[in-house]
Amino acid sequence: MKKASYVVLCAMAVVAMLLFEAPLMAKAVTCSPLQLSSCIAAITSSAPPSSTCCTKLREQRPCLCGYLKDPNLRQYVNSPGARKVASTCGVPFPSC
Repeated sequence: MKKASYVVLCAMAVVAMLLFEAPLMAKAVTCSPLQLSSCIAAITSSAPPSSTCCTKLREQRPCLCGYLKDPNLRQYVNSPGARKVASTCGVPFPSC
């Protein structure tokens, strides 16, 4: 009986670890401003953003504050064109 209880306890522990780690792994994002290269035309002209641009912008959303804090990227990310693209894509502009 003790062996069965031990097996059940171990199985429950494994399931609990998987449940708690799965959301963390699913939300991992690699911050890379190059991922937003498909948005350059829309940011620098009156062209609408492509679906690829919007998808990448949504993926990179957790990174936007970091981009705003980077002096090399701030001018692009905080530009009126970038704000227009974010709005068109339905991505709230961060307030960091």
